[in-house]
Amino acid sequence: MSQIESSSGQTYLLRGGKLFDPRCDELVEGVEVLVEGDRIKAVSRPDGQGSESLRAANATRIDLGGRTLMPGLIDAHVHIFITNLPLASLESMPLTYVALSSAALMRRMLMRGFTTVRDAAGGDFGMKAACEAGLVVGPRLFIAGMAMSQTGGHGDFRRRTQAPLECHSCAGLHYLARVVDGVPEMLKAVRDELRKGADHIKLMVSGGVASPHDPLDSVQFRVDEIEAACQEARNWNKYVCAHAYSAEAVTRAVRAGVRSIEHGNMIDEATAQVMAEKKAFLVPTLVTYDTIERRASEIGLPPKSRQANVVVRKAGLRSLEIARRAGVEIGFGTDLLGQLQEEQSREFLIRREVERPIDILRSATLVNARILQRDGELGELVPGAMADLLIVDGDPLSDLSVLQDQGEHIAVIMMGGRFYKNRLP
Repeated sequence: MSQIESSSGQTYLLRGGKLFDPRCDELVEGVEVLVEGDRIKAVSRPDGQGSESLRAANATRIDLGGRTLMPGLIDAHVHIFITNLPLASLESMPLTYVALSSAALMRRMLMRGFTTVRDAAGGDFGMKAACEAGLVVGPRLFIAGMAMSQTGGHGDFRRRTQAPLECHSCAGLHYLARVVDGVPEMLKAVRDELRKGADHIKLMVSGGVASPHDPLDSVQFRVDEIEAACQEARNWNKYVCAHAYSAEAVTRAVRAGVRSIEHGNMIDEATAQVMAEKKAFLVPTLVTYDTIERRASEIGLPPKSRQANVVVRKAGLRSLEIARRAGVEIGFGTDLLGQLQEEQSREFLIRREVERPIDILRSATLVNARILQRDGELGELVPGAMADLLIVDGDPLSDLSVLQDQGEHIAVIMMGGRFYKNRLP
């Protein structure tokens, strides 16, 4: 069976394989997992950590044939509405075209094994609702809505000669971020995105590679503006993530209440210590810089962006080592845009240069679930968790290449108890 099977509501007993439990350093053999409806009902494992026995008389039994059973992967930094590069091309694309292109991109993410993604600017409640209703086949989606950028900041994509925007919904490019200046505007904008269903708020607090005018090392938003956004998010039991590269930008953001730092390539030891003390997460996105360097001409990257990309690419792996030594929890993100999203799974291989496979996989499961405020519900296969799971040919702890090739080595993809791919007998 290769097509999508509408199987939610049924009961399955998975047995005969090895379990990747992100809380363990090795695969666990002899495990049985009972799926009932959209949840994990029970787990039986010989090490005594699960239920002692499973009652599954009416369950459909699935023999894993020695394969690896693991939680669905989580990418904590995607942009579902940046469907094409160069970015300027989105300025002429209506939102209807962008949305349909986004649906195609999201389906491919799911087929790579990413059953949950966090959109870091642009993804909206309409697309989230379409996924939940089954109108779009894609991962479980957490949205930021429109990111917050100061005038001239990383999310201000206007040409130097362009007047203020009249309509945010007329083209794809200007749906990604809103320009806000000062505490009153920040309060209103954050409240508006929360009203529209944002799961988290995104701030641009430094320059970036893709933005046309701001210096990479610029520090953006005043501290009181950042604090205002964080307080409003907390009032809704939500949180703020922030695009930031330099040590100064990261330190200011974390001290002001930001919970998740995106990129963070240029952090130093002192900044990492602040992050650890404040229990802030780091979500590196190393694959995007590697991919941009190799495909810069193809995507029409301007010279300013190419120069900035060289700087952050060289610093990327070092930032992981600094953060890990300081005890910062490190998530997993990619930040690939448009046609570059096909390289999503290469983040595993790049991070392998400085991290163990178990640590990378924990980032893409347990840690990301904590970032999403979904501990025990996503990122691991335990009773009560969502039935988001993969059955993989091979052992990802010894060979991360089994997660490459657009999901070719993934025999089964289940999300919420439904099969979206199944090539087992």
